[in-house]
Amino acid sequence: MGETKESGVEERPKWDNKFQYLLTCIGFAVGLGNVWRFPYLCQIYGGGAFLIPYLIALVFEGLPLLYLELAIGQRLRMGSIGVWNSISPLLGGVGGSMLVSFLVGMFYNTILAWVLWYFFHSFQNPLPWSTCPVNENQTGYNRECEKSTPVNYFWYRETLNITPDIEASGCLQWWMVVCLATAWSVVFICFIRGIASMGKAVYVTATFPYLVLTIFLVQALTLPGATDGLTYLFTPDWEILKNPQVWLDAATQIFFSLSVAFGGLIAFSSYNAERNDCERDAILVGVINSATSLYASIPIFSILGFKATNGFNACRQENILTLTNHFEFSDQNITLENYDHWFQFLNHRNPDVVSNLSLRDCVLKTFLDQSASGTGLAFIVFTEAVLEMPGSQIWAILFFVMLFSLGLSSMFGNIEGILTPISDLKLIPKWIPNELVTGIICSICFLLALIFAQGSGNYWVEVFNSYVGSVPLLIIAFFEIIGVIYVHGMKNFSEDIYFMTGRRPNIFWKACWMVISPLMLLVVLVAYVVVQAQTYPTYHTWNPDYKIDGETLGLENPDRSTSHCFLTFMESSIWTHEGEGCCWFNI
Repeated sequence: MGETKESGVEERPKWDNKFQYLLTCIGFAVGLGNVWRFPYLCQIYGGGAFLIPYLIALVFEGLPLLYLELAIGQRLRMGSIGVWNSISPLLGGVGGSMLVSFLVGMFYNTILAWVLWYFFHSFQNPLPWSTCPVNENQTGYNRECEKSTPVNYFWYRETLNITPDIEASGCLQWWMVVCLATAWSVVFICFIRGIASMGKAVYVTATFPYLVLTIFLVQALTLPGATDGLTYLFTPDWEILKNPQVWLDAATQIFFSLSVAFGGLIAFSSYNAERNDCERDAILVGVINSATSLYASIPIFSILGFKATNGFNACRQENILTLTNHFEFSDQNITLENYDHWFQFLNHRNPDVVSNLSLRDCVLKTFLDQSASGTGLAFIVFTEAVLEMPGSQIWAILFFVMLFSLGLSSMFGNIEGILTPISDLKLIPKWIPNELVTGIICSICFLLALIFAQGSGNYWVEVFNSYVGSVPLLIIAFFEIIGVIYVHGMKNFSEDIYFMTGRRPNIFWKACWMVISPLMLLVVLVAYVVVQAQTYPTYHTWNPDYKIDGETLGLENPDRSTSHCFLTFMESSIWTHEGEGCCWFNI
C-alpha cells in the first residue's frame, strides 16, 4: 500500500482491497452503542414496535447521508475540511467534525480503558466483583459494599474511586492512568503506519465481535429465562408509537449509530479508487450496521432474561421461607413450582395473616423492567449476570474483549477524522514523519483525557457523551447535505456519481437529498434542542451514605427501591445530580 507518482503528482494511499475498506467502514459504524444502546431503546419503547421508526429513519435519513459522505469523499479524495473547502470556502466550518472527532475520541477511549481494567481482572478466580472485600480490621466486609452490592462497589469504588459530585475532582487514579495509557498505546500502534497498519488491524477488530456475539448467542439461548427476555424485548407495544419521543430517539440512534458527520467515513472513502460503486457500499454498511444491532439484542436480552428469572426466583424463595417458617410446614412442602397454588390457598384461608407477613411482591415483569444502558449495562448489569453463568471467567473475558474490539474499530474512524484533514491541509512540514504526527496526536489526547482518570472522571464522561457528540453532529450533518445539494449542486453531484459508478442517482436518492433528509435532520435538531432546553442538566452520582428514614433532603420516590435503595436529588451551582444509592437500574 505504498504511494506512487504519476505525472509528477503524488498519489493518495489506497486500500489493499475492497473487503478491507468495507470492514473499516463497518467497524467504524458498528460500535458500543449497537450493544448497549439499541437493545435498551427496543426494550423501553415497545419492543418490536420500535423497529418501525428505526427502519424509517434508516431508509430516509441514515442511508442517504451515509451515501453522500462516501460519495463526496471518494470523488474529491480529501478529508472533511478539504472536502468542504473545495465545495465552498464558506463551508469550511463544516469540517469542524475534526474537532468533534477529537473530543469524542478522548472520552471514548476512556471507556476502552475501563474495559481493559475489567478485562485484566476477569482472569481472577473468583471474579473480584462477586463478593465484598473485607474491612481494614479483617473483622467483616467493607461497610460501603455491604450497603450496596459487590458489583456496584467494584465499579464505583474499586474502578472509578468516584467522588461525591463533579465539583470534587479527586486525585488521579494511577490504575486508570495506566489503563488509559495502554488504550492510547494500542490505538497508536494500530495507526503507526496509517491505513496500511490500521487496515490490517481491522481484519480482527471488525470481525471478532461477531464471533463472540455468536458464541454468546448459543450459550444464552440455553439459559433458563432466555425466552422470557426475548419475549419481553420483541413483544410490540403499538400504542407507544404515539409518543413523539420514540421517533426522536429512533432518528438520533440511527444517525449516531452510522457514525456520520464525524469525518471518518469521508476520510476512509477518500482512499478508494475513483471509480467505485459507493452506492452499494453505503447500502451494505448501513444494513449490516442495523442488522448487527438487532443480532446483538438477542444474546444480550437472553442473558438479561436469565438474570431477571434468577432474581424472580430468589424473591419467591424468600417468600417460601417466610411462609414455611410461619405456618410450620416441612421443608420442600412449598416449592417454586407450586408456590402460586400455595399462596392463593393460604391467602384465601388466612388473608389477614398472609398480609401481615410483608411478603415481597414477586412479578417477573418487574425484574425485566429493570433496564439499563451504556456503562450501566456493561459494567453493572452484565457483570452481575455473568456471575450466575457457568464458567463466569470465560464469559467475562470474551465479553470485555468484544467490547474492546468494538470500541477500537470506532476509534480508528475518530483518529482518521483528525489525521486526514491535518494531512490534507499541509499543516505539518513534510520532513516530520507521519508516525510522529500520529504519536503527537495520541499523546495530546492522552494528556487531556487524564481529566477522566480522576475521581470525578465518570461525571465528565457523561457530560462529554451527552453534549459533545449530539447537537454539533446534527448541525454538521444538516449543512453537509445543504452544501453538497444546494451549493455544489444536485446536477453536479449527480454527474460526480455517474463518473464514479456509471449510473446517476435514482429519484429516491434525489428526493431524500433535496427534501426528505434535510427536513428530517432539521426536525430532529430542533426537537432535540427543545427537549434539552426543557430538561435541567443531570448526571448520576454514587451515593452510598443515604438515609432510609425518609428524611433525606430532596428525597423523591422513596418507594422505588431494591434492598432499601432509592433515588435522591441534590443541587449544585451548575447541575442537578442524581444520587444513585445502590440501585443498578438507575444507571
